[in-house]
Amino acid sequence: MTKTTVFDLLVPLRCAGCDGAGAAWCASCARTLADPFPVGAGRYALARYAAEPRRAVLALKERDRRDLVVPLGLALAEALPRVPEARAAPDGRWLLVPAPSRPSANRRRWGGHLPAVAKACARSLCRAGQPAVVVPALRLDRRAKDSVGFDAAARRANLAGRVHVVRKALPPRGSPVVLLDDVITTGATAAACKEALRGAGVRVSATLAITAALPAR
Repeated sequence: MTKTTVFDLLVPLRCAGCDGAGAAWCASCARTLADPFPVGAGRYALARYAAEPRRAVLALKERDRRDLVVPLGLALAEALPRVPEARAAPDGRWLLVPAPSRPSANRRRWGGHLPAVAKACARSLCRAGQPAVVVPALRLDRRAKDSVGFDAAARRANLAGRVHVVRKALPPRGSPVVLLDDVITTGATAAACKEALRGAGVRVSATLAITAALPAR
């Protein structure tokens, strides 16, 4: 349960999606994160990177809206069992690997926004009777640059050789894991993460993101 502070009483909570009062992420905006849809081979998202979902992701990443961690983690947890390729480990647990961020971004975002969302997702799955754990098996080295504005080729080059496995955190070889991300743009991050894990004997069964930046219709 979230503790109510004097600040909360003086400054009413606003929805990150629609700016309505009373909730960090209101029921109406929550419905914009619907059934997972494919955005590439083994890659799925809950919404387009637009409107309310986009505002929520930006608020989480750039505006210190930690109150979005739980609702966004819940949305991923509710969607994960409906991802066709997603597989749990042989012992029945979902192994959730958060996509890595640059070290400087992690320092700015209280240790990393995706690990926090992944933990909330795991807790929600466990409450639903589906065991899940977060596997912090990837890191991004400091040579990687902020990729905002990069095209697909530049994103691939930016990540080449810069996504590394954290050996002590790896699950047993051959284990299927699910990669969690906030935005799928070109798929370069998912591909680099999958390659790094495959080299360590770990299989990414599916990638699930909150949003996907798709071409305009």
